Order: sequence, then structure tokens, then C-alpha cells
Amino acid sequence: MRKTIGVAALALALTAGLACGASAQSHLRIGLAEDPDVLDPTLARTYVGRIVFSSICDKLFDIDEKLSIVPQLALGHETSADGRTVTIKLRPNVKFHDGEALTAEAAKYSLDRHLTMKGSFRRPEIASVDSVEVVDPLTIKLNLKAPFSPLLAQLTDRAGMMVSPKAAEAAGDKFGLKPVCAGPFKFVERVQQDRIVVEKFADYWNKDNVFVDKVTFLPIVDSTVRLANLRSGGLDMIERVLATDIKTVRDSPKLKLISAVELGYFGITMNLNNGPKANTPFGKDARVRRAFELSLDRDAINQVVFNGEFVPGNQWINPTNPYYQQAFPIPKRDIAKAKALLKEAGVSGPLTLDFMVPNGPETRAVAEVVQSMAAEAGFDLKIRVTEFATSLKQAEDGEFQLFLIGWSGRSDPDGNSFAFQTCGAPQNNGKFCDKEVDAAHAEARAKSNLADRKKAYETVAARFLPNGTVVYLYHRRVLVALSDKVDGYKQMPDGLIRVVGVKLK
Repeated sequence: MRKTIGVAALALALTAGLACGASAQSHLRIGLAEDPDVLDPTLARTYVGRIVFSSICDKLFDIDEKLSIVPQLALGHETSADGRTVTIKLRPNVKFHDGEALTAEAAKYSLDRHLTMKGSFRRPEIASVDSVEVVDPLTIKLNLKAPFSPLLAQLTDRAGMMVSPKAAEAAGDKFGLKPVCAGPFKFVERVQQDRIVVEKFADYWNKDNVFVDKVTFLPIVDSTVRLANLRSGGLDMIERVLATDIKTVRDSPKLKLISAVELGYFGITMNLNNGPKANTPFGKDARVRRAFELSLDRDAINQVVFNGEFVPGNQWINPTNPYYQQAFPIPKRDIAKAKALLKEAGVSGPLTLDFMVPNGPETRAVAEVVQSMAAEAGFDLKIRVTEFATSLKQAEDGEFQLFLIGWSGRSDPDGNSFAFQTCGAPQNNGKFCDKEVDAAHAEARAKSNLADRKKAYETVAARFLPNGTVVYLYHRRVLVALSDKVDGYKQMPDGLIRVVGVKLK
């Protein structure tokens, strides 16, 4: 309790101080559920980081409310008849925050950086790109190794973010400490675990639609404290409102709630082959993992933790998505069958498992419900609450057996599956590997027709759902609460907070 009160006091004092110091400016204060990781679009991997990037780093393309791909730093594109080249025309008169121009050479530099930089999380997203050519000062051509239908969707996220070559070369691997992009706001300062401050960029290409002078992002892990700051006026917006707080927000005349089903999912990653912690009956026998899934009741988790507000699911896309595989419905809880499978696998007595859970009230609540359900089948889950960024690192290193983790989602299903399900992929922390799954993903990437791609994903589902590393549990609702002072805000399906067009009354 002492820590919670301290965080609240710190956040309130900070926002009050910032407001006093910027009385002549319109200052938007946004409460985040976590502190982002590195602010380098090539190296970053967190959802909250994507929220911050949306204010400082424009992409070649973006999405609209209907998930259509629309130009941003690009004016448009052409794909060759064989699908192996994509020509992109850049928007003229775009400047980076350091005053350098966005040219074809700069765009090539950013894409090459994503493809070649050590530790890049963008490399697998655009690995189909064989080379980038400069056609003229405002045109680039992407030469592909093979047709790749999700390419433009990838370029609506961090893979499409352009960074200043001059600043990136000067900073090297420290670029994330002071990112220089071509977005509506330029980076000012970051105090780790405390605040990120950005200011309006005077030379932004779309400056006539930027109505806020400054944005401060405040990471406040405790959702109760985030909401308290919003209600008191210390914050203007908060992301990831608790489902249990929906009524409180709706009942407040000074608050507004924006809601949409997320593109991503929440699930449990299982360690199959990543280090010594995988050397258990759970890691080595699919029957044991199947027993674990059969011990869970997704509908009950949704009702108990989220008041029924979320959407239960068992796939990497939600049940309303056109790529959802109807032939693989959500399995019903079956404790008798789960026990029989454990017995068949030679497991006697409770099977103890390390259950890593990022810190947060909802994740802890989900973990406790899962723990209780699994115990009835013969699993003894040891919940280990871990700081969010630390949990990501430990997952990479194989320091887990079960890991409760979400994925914010992408507009194309490839963005929710490929990096987690294919051999050697960077976010395949459980180290699942199946050549047939890889081949099916390759086929889905090569096809552009929805029916053909869905057929390929049917193969993925048939092999990954019973044997893979993720037990998908549910799809959250994007819950963003706003002060009634905030006007002009639009929520896109990816859940990110976009500040262009936002006004403060």
C-alpha cells in the first residue's frame, strides 16, 4: 500500500508541476500501463512503446478505422504483376526532427537498418525484402525474394517507421535514448519509469492537424492509480482501463470510454525447448500440455476476471476475423479427460510448474484463476510475478515454463502468428518448430486471395493448436478513458493512441 500511495503522489505532483510550467501550452497527459522498452523502432517490442512511437515516428503507411491500409509518409505504391517488386512513392517536403529531408536514400537507410541491424525485431517482419533500390529522389523499389502479401501491413507498424540517417549514424546503438523520426512530435526527454515528454514539431508535414503543443506519457502500473489521476484531472487519457472499472468510467459525467475488440490475443506461452526449464514432462509431452488446456475454462476466466466484457478465444485472431478457423472451436473444459491424459503420459502426483506473470492486477487475477483451475487436474502452478520488461528478457532466455503474455495484434494475421510459430522466429520463446507449419506460413505469405490464405492457415491451426507453444485464452477490449476536455480522438482497431487531430478544450 505504501508503494501505491507513493506512485499516486508522485504522478499527481509531476502532472501538476508540468501543468503549471506549461500554462501557455496545450499539454496532453497520457497514463500508460507500463514503461516502454527502448525507443528505437528497429529494436523495440512493447505495446506501450508503439503508443509512444505513434506520436514521434510516422510510418510509410497507416491503417484506418476499417483496417484499410492508407498512405502516411508514402503517397502510394505499385506491386508488379508477379508480386516480386513493390515501388513506393514518398511524400515530398517531409523533414525529420533534426531538419534533414526524408528522401529515397533516407527511406532505403531505414529499411536496410531494420534488415541488418544486430538485434533487430523488424528483420523477420520484412525478411522477404531482398534489396531496396533508389529509383529517384522520392521513389524506392523493394525487390522481394518471393511474393509477400503482408508486406504493406508490416509497413503500417514499426517496420515502416523512418529514422534520420544522420542521427542514427551519430548515435549508433544509443539511438533509442533520443530517437529522431518524422512524426508530429519530437522527442524531448525520458526519465525511466517516470515520464516521456515530446513536443510539437513545427515542420511536420501534416502540422495543420496537430492541435496539442506537448504530450507527456506517464507510466503508472497500478490501474487504480491511473484511473484516480484521470478522475482528479492529473491525466487527460489513460489506456487499458480495467474491465471492472468500466462502470465507474461510464458513470462519471466528466469521463468518456472508447472500446473496441483488440486485433491481438492474450495467452499462455509454454516452454517446449528453450533451455533446461523445458526438460519436464510438460515441455516434452504434448499430452501433458493438452491436459493443461483441458483444465481451463475460458468463459469462466472472462466472467470472473473481466465481468464478461472480453472475448474468449483459442486462436491468434478473434472469432470475428475473416481468417478465424471455424473448424477448430474453443475446447470445453474436461477435468476427467485431463486427468486421463496425465495418467497416460506417466505423470503421477501434482506436476509443479514455474508460471511467470507480468505485474498487473488483471494478469495476477487471471493467473490465480488459471492456477486454481489447473490444480483440479493435477498441476501445481507456482505464480512468479515479474516486472514486464524483465519478463520479456527471461522469456527469451528460457527462464520460464509457463508465461502469461499478450500480443497487441496486427491488421494482417501473419503479424499475429509468424514470429511466434515458425522455427527460429524471434518471438518463438517456447522454441516450437514444425516444417509443415513453416511451409503453410510461406504459402499464406505468397498468396493474396483471402480464401487461399485461409486454407494455408487451416494447416497451421491443425498442427500448432494441439502441439504448439501458445494456449490462446481471450481477446481483450481496447479500453481507453478520456477526460471530457479531450476532443477529436478516434480509436483505431490496433489499440494505439494517435494524437493527430486531438484537441484540448
